[in-house]
Amino acid sequence: LQQLNNMVKKKPHPSLQGKKPVNTAKKAAGVMRNPSHITNRLKRSEVYGKFLQQKRQEKKQARLQRLKEAEALGDDNNDGVKKATPKTLDNTRELEPTMVMHDPEVVADEAEDEFARYFRSETPPKVLVTTRPRPSQKLFYFIADLQRLIPKLHFYPRKSFSLKEICQFASNRDFTHVIVLSENAKHCNGMTISHVGGGGLLGPTAFFKVSNVVTSQNIPNHGASTSHIPELNLHGFGTRLGHRVGRLLGSLFPHDAEFQGRQVVTFHNQRDYVFVRHHRYVFEEKKNMKQQKKEQPDQPLGIKERVKARLQELGPRFTLKLRWIQSGTFDTQFGEYEWIHKRKEMDTTRRRFHL
Repeated sequence: LQQLNNMVKKKPHPSLQGKKPVNTAKKAAGVMRNPSHITNRLKRSEVYGKFLQQKRQEKKQARLQRLKEAEALGDDNNDGVKKATPKTLDNTRELEPTMVMHDPEVVADEAEDEFARYFRSETPPKVLVTTRPRPSQKLFYFIADLQRLIPKLHFYPRKSFSLKEICQFASNRDFTHVIVLSENAKHCNGMTISHVGGGGLLGPTAFFKVSNVVTSQNIPNHGASTSHIPELNLHGFGTRLGHRVGRLLGSLFPHDAEFQGRQVVTFHNQRDYVFVRHHRYVFEEKKNMKQQKKEQPDQPLGIKERVKARLQELGPRFTLKLRWIQSGTFDTQFGEYEWIHKRKEMDTTRRRFHL
């Protein structure tokens, strides 16, 4: 029994008398979580600095590991190494439930909506543009550029008429669209587009915030637009709302483009901002002189041809941001809104886009 007790109770080493034994085994470094839950500001700041340092170390280790794998495989054999794709807001966007992917139901709806006759070239669009009351002189330069951008755009002064009266006036005189420009501090900051065409299908009416307006005279090396009907490029409108906005903007233009003019109008949607550009394209064909090789005199001569495409901006350039879209013609009191941009409810993350 005494021997059994001696075996169970082992005496510590003399160097550890009066001290607790220390575990010298290395602990695995845990992943630190974001310290946003810490309420103490000083402690949160201290832990957040360590959190950022750990993220930098992990990123550096991952980069070194990729370099080692690439060196082991060699320069010529890159089959085992995947090229890292940079993460952007566009390729990491949240999946929108209303995204259109070759849906035959959407195609059938668009074949019978308010803009179908414009896209089928059955009805030529005729646009009336006006301003807010007492506009500044700078706004008229922008209107002059819009008249060169959109065919069959007619300017009427606003005077003291309300928007309802203007829409009724335009509908009685066979106008299909009404554009109203607003400004603040002599800069255009808003554009209201209302579809007032006949056929019993009125609306919708959309309001866009306008920013980054650059008139053609302020664009370096700009060209002069001609009276040819431009081609239309609608890009990046993927959701149901995006399709509706894109078709509203596309219905401002005739769809029987005159290609000899080589002009194109682009509405490019990116992150719910619609960038508007007006260009002329040209194809340059360069031919090298025929050269006969001295070492092969009997071989037939060849002609090396090279074609380059160049763009010349005509202007204007500006950016649109949709704020609301309403059924029917303009009516802020009794009109029914199809969509309103509510920033606090909708913009909860930077990766959520609606168009």
